[in-house]
Amino acid sequence: MPAKIVLFLTAFIMAPWANSEPLGLPPLPVPVDNPQTPEKIALGAKLFNDRRFSTTGEIACAHCHAPEKAFTDLKTVSEGINGLTGTRNAPTVINAAYFKSQFWDGREPSLERQSTQPLLNPVEMALPNHDPVLKIARTDPDYQKAFRAVFGKSGEAVTMVEVSRAIAAFERTLIAGDSPFDRYYFGGETGALTPAQVRGFALFLNEGRCVSCHTVEQDHALFTDHRFHNIGVGINQIQDQVPGLATAFLEAKARGANVDKAVLGDKKTSELGRFAVTSLVDELGAFKTPTLRNVAVTAPYMHDGSLKTLREVMVHYNNGGVNRQGERVNAYLSGGIRPLHLTDTQIDDLVAFMEALTSPQYANVATATQTTPQPTTTGSKP
Repeated sequence: MPAKIVLFLTAFIMAPWANSEPLGLPPLPVPVDNPQTPEKIALGAKLFNDRRFSTTGEIACAHCHAPEKAFTDLKTVSEGINGLTGTRNAPTVINAAYFKSQFWDGREPSLERQSTQPLLNPVEMALPNHDPVLKIARTDPDYQKAFRAVFGKSGEAVTMVEVSRAIAAFERTLIAGDSPFDRYYFGGETGALTPAQVRGFALFLNEGRCVSCHTVEQDHALFTDHRFHNIGVGINQIQDQVPGLATAFLEAKARGANVDKAVLGDKKTSELGRFAVTSLVDELGAFKTPTLRNVAVTAPYMHDGSLKTLREVMVHYNNGGVNRQGERVNAYLSGGIRPLHLTDTQIDDLVAFMEALTSPQYANVATATQTTPQPTTTGSKP
């Protein structure tokens, strides 16, 4: 493992045992059946980085969630074995411990459940089943020692329950607050934000209506409502096909189609969003509200990675759920999505505010979107 990654992981493994939650975050939720221990976290880190858990021996969890890239991969959609691509952008694992559901469509309720799916997906790690993982976990000398120390199990007694609990324990150490915003809002440090960022925060709370979904509480801010919304990304391009796609998917699902494989294997199916999980018409094209923490260093954006910069994101919202004014919005658009009529200067201030949500340990993460193109259209000029 490269020295840089070792340093990252060492810092994250040790931090939760030396300090309380970072400024701006609530107490860490930990399942009663999977308590945190340093030994379990270290085991989870090793599993998270093990490339042998793929058919090619080249892909680990860390391939798409790299620590030096703020635990994502900065690609539009991630690449799995043999360069295969799915349909969705890899979200950061940072602060995923606080989410009430996992994946863009919320199809799993916990980090433990989430960790088992990429291993089997044909465009990710592509194992036929979990047996290859268990074979390594049961026979590798280092793993044998670790599983015995952490769970008191060895040989056939080691199952995917223990594997997934160790990975989840590691992922629960990947929390980050202490951003300039946190120092300003929760720490009372008035000089932590620039004037533009202060103006942007006011817009975030008011005219921009961002806080409606990217919530800020009195004593912490996760910047997500944990809900699912159709904001006009992806589905706008196929909206006339949605009724037929939805009907066909429900029929396939009734025959036992695997949701995880279906949504990552076909882009149009992917655009059904939360509907693929719940079968509820009012969740067609709806995706989970992502956290905005560290958003400036985790481009590109949206479930499909189709928006490359924060300015493009703001233009999309400013136009009422379309990339260009005059485009047709889809019939399933969430009710709160409508034109904002913000000026270019106001959009600049909102982007500046979101840049203030970067935690110090990720401030130097390089992205491919440092230059900000001019908006396609934003409505009125300043």
